[in-house]
Amino acid sequence: MMMEKCTAQRSVRCSEMRLKFAVREPIGLRVWILISAVGFTVMALMALVFPNQLYEVVFEEELSTINISVRLYGGALLSLALIMWNGLYTAEKIVIQWTLLSEACYFAVQFLVTSITLMEIGILPNAAMLLLLSRVLFLVVTMAYYYHLGRKPKKI
Repeated sequence: MMMEKCTAQRSVRCSEMRLKFAVREPIGLRVWILISAVGFTVMALMALVFPNQLYEVVFEEELSTINISVRLYGGALLSLALIMWNGLYTAEKIVIQWTLLSEACYFAVQFLVTSITLMEIGILPNAAMLLLLSRVLFLVVTMAYYYHLGRKPKKI
């Protein structure tokens, strides 16, 4: 009898704690994190396995000395992909926020680095323009989720 009472009290407290720390997620957040995790994983594997082809698609130039840099980029992307996969399976708001912030930083840095590289080279291939536009779009979506997740809930 006493044991059942303790268990019942513990489950009530546990339920109260879950409600206290529950995250009201924006619609589509988990889908966005899943898409990001898959995208980062695929790009990382492409950069690790086919570094020359990945560089050629974006910059429309063939360089044989770029392998190590693109493979390092692939390793960094793989690390970010692991963060995305972790963010997908967590219920903690702060972990999800840091996951989104990591993703946003990546998109911003990639946009800046690609833009500067294109200005230095002096060319503007269509694939690079598409990459830049997609990074801006992904940055906006990610920051919107980050902002929405960080808002205080409305009091009723």
